[in-house]
Amino acid sequence: MAREIKSVMAMVEEAKQQIEEIPAEEAVKLHGDPDVVLVDIRDPRELESDGQVPGAFRVTRGMLEFWIDPASPYFKPVFGEEKKFVFFCAGGWRSALAAKTAQDMGLKPVAHILGGYKGWKDAGGPVEAFGRKPERAAEGEAPRG
Repeated sequence: MAREIKSVMAMVEEAKQQIEEIPAEEAVKLHGDPDVVLVDIRDPRELESDGQVPGAFRVTRGMLEFWIDPASPYFKPVFGEEKKFVFFCAGGWRSALAAKTAQDMGLKPVAHILGGYKGWKDAGGPVEAFGRKPERAAEGEAPRG
């Protein structure tokens, strides 16, 4: 008996029917809103090659559930805040699945950005190179590196 596999695109489409989708142009207007957390679920290689949204909270897709669950030893307090969580990935597929998963876990309100990081950039959203921020020098000390 052949098994029937549900396609990832079918899963994405199902998720999109059950979550809020925000056009990239609208998402850009949310940047800097203290009641919104932009959640970047792209992996570090994507960040290194494509840059990042300034101030976005980063979590790899593989750790998302563990970071959201308050009973998990990996829980991140940001997910316990009373804010709106707006997920994005490179193109909007993984973030649709991530937002649906977060919503299923009880995180509310959640949404995802249509078109992902590409849509964000195309809409003129702020981006910056990915990398470590320079360490602050002690007063009177020259910066290192």
